[in-house]
Amino acid sequence: MKEKYYDKLFNINTIGNQNWKITSIHNHPYEPTLYIALEELFKNYQLLENDYVVDFGCGMGRLLFFINYYFKSNVTGIEVNERYYKEALYNKINYGKKNKKCLDKINFICTKAQNYKIKSLENKFYFFNPFSIQIFSKVIDNILESYEKNPRNMDIIMYYPSQDYLDFLDYKTPFMMHEEILLKDLYCKDDKEKFVIYSLHYY
Repeated sequence: MKEKYYDKLFNINTIGNQNWKITSIHNHPYEPTLYIALEELFKNYQLLENDYVVDFGCGMGRLLFFINYYFKSNVTGIEVNERYYKEALYNKINYGKKNKKCLDKINFICTKAQNYKIKSLENKFYFFNPFSIQIFSKVIDNILESYEKNPRNMDIIMYYPSQDYLDFLDYKTPFMMHEEILLKDLYCKDDKEKFVIYSLHYY
């Protein structure tokens, strides 16, 4: 019910199932974060208009439109699959028919996540298990390289995080686990149904 409600509210189409035919050993199939999960995340985690959010493996752009609509934050979606990238651009056109004011704060880029150069103001990074730990580690290295050039507070936001992701952040980066947002009330008893937020603070 929430899926259709929000897509209609934003004037977009992001409803879709996993498609294993267009995935690979390193890039996982498309699966958008459910809107009921996003509601729970943003009850507990707030964004600002001057935040810069990057969604790695953004698919058709659901998270970005949600954030732009409610927080007016700057958002960038990175998507390697050309089909989903084109769908995201089409969604942006339709979203803009009702929400022109902040349309310039939404961007989509079709590229490999590990090839994306982190911008100096980008400070929030979202992952819903979009790819292998090999790619994830390279992306985190790029984020840390950007931090070294321009120190700032940063958050890594993960939905249904793999243990590989968590272990890498815990043992091989300066990021520290900041918060867990459990979703047990929304789903059956699955300990992985949660958001995990890691932070790196600049003092």
